Amino acid sequence: MADTRPIGVFDSGIGGLTVLREIWKVLPGESTIYFGDNSRAPYGNKARSTIIRYSLQNMEFLKSKDVKMIVIACNTASAYAYEALKDKAEVPVVEVVTPGAEVAIKATRNGKIGIIGTKATISTGVYKKAVERCAERQGKSNIEIYQATCPLFVSLAEEGWWDNDVTRLTAKEYLTPLKEAGIDTLVMACTHYPLLAKVIGETMGEGITLVNTGEAAASVVRSVLEENDMTSSGTAAPGKEFYTSDDAAMFESIATPFLGEGLPSGTKQFSTDVYKVEN
Repeated sequence: MADTRPIGVFDSGIGGLTVLREIWKVLPGESTIYFGDNSRAPYGNKARSTIIRYSLQNMEFLKSKDVKMIVIACNTASAYAYEALKDKAEVPVVEVVTPGAEVAIKATRNGKIGIIGTKATISTGVYKKAVERCAERQGKSNIEIYQATCPLFVSLAEEGWWDNDVTRLTAKEYLTPLKEAGIDTLVMACTHYPLLAKVIGETMGEGITLVNTGEAAASVVRSVLEENDMTSSGTAAPGKEFYTSDDAAMFESIATPFLGEGLPSGTKQFSTDVYKVEN
């Protein structure tokens, strides 16, 4: 029996739209609800307990919308809050860390993998551990991992500064050590970063494979739905709902050029602070 309930997706801001866009590509018949917690962004410089609390509140909001799955479209929240959400969601939960690590191991040719992310994501070591586990499963023992924090990338993405001189100078400052290390694969371990992919790719130069964790996560979303017989019939036009905890017009002005097709539209403001949760 077809499950026409929507897929719920949340992020600290607009970065998770990179994941949403990939979900639309692989599952065009599925309805989606997106929540961007812009008023409390970025998550990357928050305490672990705060990130878990925010994520649980976002989960409660999506559950109130009767979603059939929750996608944590934020690497920081995936790193800190996945287990907490999985225990309490009562629907499947997909995170973005493990799928990206799997793609990176398959993509690398020289075994040198770079990981860029927020301070919170990098400090947990969650991506490094995920890449190491994937390498072990795939029987690759020559993996070298290089990490770098790129906190300003989130602000640049949120401002819509995806391709300008400020972004290029910032990218050069952050990425030069990774380029000099000779990596051939770079994991963009923050869902905001694909918005800056053009500048990141140009800075790293030819021969670099950029791993978009959103693409990998979308593939997992499709697999989970299919394995659990939860896919929509696709007979009706899918719904696309958008919510933000900040100003709706501002959210749309930043996000529309990226999503295209006049989207997002009809965005509503909602503060998940109304939910009282226990970590």
